[in-house]
Amino acid sequence: MSRSAKFCDGLARRDFLRLGTASVFGLGLTLPELLSRQARAAEAGKPTKDVSLIFLFLHGGLSTIDTWDLKPDAPVEFRGDFRPIDTNVPGVRIGEHLPRVARQMDKIALLRSFRHHNSDHGAADHYMLTGYFPTAGFNPTLSPNNQRPAHGAVVARTLGARGSVPPYVCLPKMHPSSGSAYLGPTAAPFVIDADPSAPDFAVPDLAPPPVVDATRLDARKELLVRMDRFQQSAEARSNHNAATVGVFQHKAFELMTSPDAKKAFDIHAEADGLRDEYGRNTLGQSCLMARRLVQAGVRCVTVDHSNWDTHFGNFATLKEQLLPKLDAALSTLFRDLADRGMLDTTLVIATGEFGRTPRVNKDAGRDHWGPAFTVALGGGGIKGGRVVGKSDARAEKPADDPCGPEDLAATLYHLLGVDQEEEFYTPEGRPVKVVNNGRILQALL
Repeated sequence: MSRSAKFCDGLARRDFLRLGTASVFGLGLTLPELLSRQARAAEAGKPTKDVSLIFLFLHGGLSTIDTWDLKPDAPVEFRGDFRPIDTNVPGVRIGEHLPRVARQMDKIALLRSFRHHNSDHGAADHYMLTGYFPTAGFNPTLSPNNQRPAHGAVVARTLGARGSVPPYVCLPKMHPSSGSAYLGPTAAPFVIDADPSAPDFAVPDLAPPPVVDATRLDARKELLVRMDRFQQSAEARSNHNAATVGVFQHKAFELMTSPDAKKAFDIHAEADGLRDEYGRNTLGQSCLMARRLVQAGVRCVTVDHSNWDTHFGNFATLKEQLLPKLDAALSTLFRDLADRGMLDTTLVIATGEFGRTPRVNKDAGRDHWGPAFTVALGGGGIKGGRVVGKSDARAEKPADDPCGPEDLAATLYHLLGVDQEEEFYTPEGRPVKVVNNGRILQALL
């Protein structure tokens, strides 16, 4: 197919006509097409469950040698201050400051032979959030800075929305590498851009402007439709950005007029006891919001939580500030999903962009370390209560069967039912596969 026959997001013009504007603008697949995809997946031996993803990105780099993969027999300058504790899975031990997670370990798998070749924040962020290492010209100071679409954008583009809620949501903010890149605005995330733990938390984009009452909103929408028809040909010829604005205007109207969307984002409807259990902090309430959104039909929620960059006072910072919040949020998320019968259809991944140096530095901290770290994941088809792979005696590198971001991407797309062989097209017309030669990590399944 010629370059001129493609839209910027990779859709062929004939596909646009076949799917209709509802599908193109992210409003979902038709029922026959959804059933057809599920049938083809069954024939190919792929998962047919409608699985969602919660990607908990511990921005800055979680010290996995102090949490998921302790080395109690290593020299003191490697093993650090923390000791391992037993979990509810015989033989699996994790860090002492995750006692509540330890009681949910039967739902969680630890991928201890994970690694990649970069230990710089910007590039490593992009690698973990997209499955593609950035090429020359990548600028981590730009926002958004995607060279490749984030996992959530790929899911939104390939699977579409369920009902009136967005297919892809970022909270409490959008990481610069969480965007849709060349997939365009229809695959871009809905960004909450507010702290769910704030007493007055609300999502401003879900409320019409105060000067527009409910009786006038439909009339305004009809006026916008007529204006869009009038401007369509000029926008198509002169300004792609104008068309992009139109996409977001349509999305905004869908959200503002949807009771289901408003209900999904109303975290104040949750019982106080459950909110307390998750933790009355940004991480805890973001995880609770992620569960609410997935329950309402959102396909992918990315939670970007900072700051895990513990160059100084690693052990005090983890013990007193970071790990109590992670322990409450992650353990409650897994228990809550299981109690609601949602764990089989919700994949949860918790990781930073890399781990921390095995050797403790002069400031009682640990620095960036991409050569070996652990990814925790569960639900959505993952077999909990197991450890896959291992690191060497000092957690400096994988001891066997190393895997990386490409393999994580291949595995999560497999579980969500995304075709890994599908190709998108860059603005230059170059085809790019969904997965960059990754392998499905069968030992996790």
